[in-house]
Amino acid sequence: MSLREIIQYSLWFLLYMVLQVLILRNIVLFNYSFCFVYVAAILLLPAEVNRTFLLFLGFASGLLVDVFYNTLGMHAAATLLVAYLRPFWIQLQLETKGSADRVEISLSELGMAGYLTYLFPLVLVHHAMLFFVEMSHFGMFGYTLLRIFASALFTTFLIVVIQLFTKR
Repeated sequence: MSLREIIQYSLWFLLYMVLQVLILRNIVLFNYSFCFVYVAAILLLPAEVNRTFLLFLGFASGLLVDVFYNTLGMHAAATLLVAYLRPFWIQLQLETKGSADRVEISLSELGMAGYLTYLFPLVLVHHAMLFFVEMSHFGMFGYTLLRIFASALFTTFLIVVIQLFTKR
């Protein structure tokens, strides 16, 4: 990665964190759907990012959100899991499509179907980990599943909208 790309991705990382902590923290749709757009800071990094750095960045971004949400490591655990699974998911998708030379993960590069196929399952894993750790028992399993799915849809929708309005 060039210095220009490092600065660009660092600014995107800061934008997603500020957006999450200052604006999206207070937005809840119908008391079911929460938006955790900060996970895009990890998911939209180039595919060739070092795994160790990716894990560190995932933990740091989750911990930063935990500090502002007062959630004692739940976001750090969920984001770390997504950072761990991301290289395997990218490898699986690149082998399936037969395009090992593509390394940029963006809406313009992958197209809408490929982008959603990459993004939605990882967002769903993030939200499942987050809400199941928060629930800590199986008394409200159906309610938690509804929250996971609604929040994953809301987060994915907002990430796609942000990608549509940016030139990357």
